[in-house]
Amino acid sequence: MLATSNLAIQFGAKPLFENVTVKFDGGNCYGLIGANGCGKSTFLQILGGDLEPSAGTVMLQTGLRLAKLDQNQFGYEDQRVLDVVMQGHREMWQAMQERDAIYADPGATDRDFMHAAELESRIAEYGGYDAEARAASILTDAGISPALHDGPMREVAPGWKLRVLLAQALFARPDVLLLDEPTNNLDIHSIGWLEGVLSNYDATTIIVSHDRHFLNQVCTHMADLDYGQLRIWPGNYDDFMLASTQARAMVAAANTKARERIAELREFVARFSANASKARQATSRRRQIEKISIVEMKPSSRQNPYIRFEQGKRLYRSAVTVEGLCYSYPGSGVEVLRDLNLTIEAGERVAIIGANGSGKTTLLRCLAGELSPTRGSVSWVESARPGYMPQDTATLFEDKVDLFSWMSDWRSPGDGDEAVRATLGRLLFSGEDIRKSVKVLSGGEKGRMIYGKLMLTKPNVLLLDEPTNHMDMETIESLQIGLEKYPGTLILVSHDRQLVESLATRIIELKAGGRLVDFKGSYGEYATSGAGHR
Repeated sequence: MLATSNLAIQFGAKPLFENVTVKFDGGNCYGLIGANGCGKSTFLQILGGDLEPSAGTVMLQTGLRLAKLDQNQFGYEDQRVLDVVMQGHREMWQAMQERDAIYADPGATDRDFMHAAELESRIAEYGGYDAEARAASILTDAGISPALHDGPMREVAPGWKLRVLLAQALFARPDVLLLDEPTNNLDIHSIGWLEGVLSNYDATTIIVSHDRHFLNQVCTHMADLDYGQLRIWPGNYDDFMLASTQARAMVAAANTKARERIAELREFVARFSANASKARQATSRRRQIEKISIVEMKPSSRQNPYIRFEQGKRLYRSAVTVEGLCYSYPGSGVEVLRDLNLTIEAGERVAIIGANGSGKTTLLRCLAGELSPTRGSVSWVESARPGYMPQDTATLFEDKVDLFSWMSDWRSPGDGDEAVRATLGRLLFSGEDIRKSVKVLSGGEKGRMIYGKLMLTKPNVLLLDEPTNHMDMETIESLQIGLEKYPGTLILVSHDRQLVESLATRIIELKAGGRLVDFKGSYGEYATSGAGHR
């Protein structure tokens, strides 16, 4: 259906990957995984025809339709939402545009109208006469209000534009679907909707995602890009982790046995090679050594940082109380938060969830003191020392300083340079890395620097807003372990359900109109309780 032969891409001296020959079979859903920077998005761009490979070919079976998720969320601002979705069927949309241009042309000839009639027939074959109804149905299922369907894309909130583009990719019912980070900027409920769509979708789907729960729900195979090669594994992400670990352990064990056997044979040869009566046996042992192979185990591009958070001073009883909290952004006239009342106890692990635009980040910024409430109050206990990780970290890295200097600003009294270097090393910054400017860091690297700040400052309350954004699997898994071991109070906004499910002991969902649902229990218990629908 879709295959590659000896595919390679090289931007600098060293290729990202090479000699990739793989076949993606019809109806399977492949999760394309690998460390940050290994070339996952690049590989997807090559499959989609947006990037030419340095070598090799991509083969798509004749007659099959390929669609991909458009990453330019702000590229359609003046276009009608329904039209943006229908553009997902490129041939149908082009035929419609050509037909409409003929009908709108006062100088159109009889030949033009004959061509328009041919276009009408082609549009009918593509299902164009119920296209708007199908587009509207997909949008509604994706949570886009019908009131927005006939309006321009600029009226769709930034957090919802990706859903429109997902609807665009799904609209043409493609045979091959390429999705690069489709869960980014989606709330938990929207990710659930997308899981349902993909699980029931009969197409070859290739997905780049760092959402482990999502990959477990939708994938039938994993495509692992590591060691500069791509290998297909049957099963979902958890199946891959188990099978790949076992396979590597088996190779390591076989290599150990081989080395032990070689040592035994060499010892025999060394002892008896000069002995005429044992010469034939020594020669036989030499031949056996030549036949024993040791499999090369290339170093993986994956690395796990070591993340551990401590609290400097333990809290007792309550941590923070919110009373009558309201917030409106200046000039908007719309209350994002309205009359919120809640108390968070010391040691609680609270996940704040809700639809995009419901005020999750606004609430966390009010708790962190970044925003002052329009009305109401946020009262921390005197001994509370909150540590905050914002969703947008750009403003924290505006100064032209190196990594070591930036991290040094956050060390506790008594911490020397070694404590700073050790923290950077645990977060995979070492050697010359610590002298480069923070301004050149990637999104994931900036996130790891914020982890380091929180590791050094030892807050007794962690306020984390989407802490897994831009992170690879290994960092997310290390973060989860670090938060599971953290003894303090945790207040978390995240769309990563595996992280929320593993950590949260209390769920606070922000609903439309400022309503709040407060549930004591895990996310799984909340989802099955029906509390969010009441």
